Amino acid sequence: MNYHVVEARYVSAHVVWLRFRDGTSGEIDLQAALEGPIFEPLRDPVVFQQFQIHSEFHTLVWPNGADIAPEFLHDNIRLTA
Repeated sequence: MNYHVVEARYVSAHVVWLRFRDGTSGEIDLQAALEGPIFEPLRDPVVFQQFQIHSEFHTLVWPNGADIAPEFLHDNIRLTA
């Protein structure tokens, strides 16, 4: 699937740089997406930075169980060269 996240780097606050399997890369500010009880702890940038790429689902996940659909990430990044 082209939506697989293959690389992710913390940029600042709630911004992450991502590269997808299809070669698409860019930054996404996830602040507005952090709604609801599971995402509330991620509003703290220190907690937010603890994301990893899930080895099976190929998207961003956090230690508290939060995750964001790779399709959402792919469709909402600001493309970079």
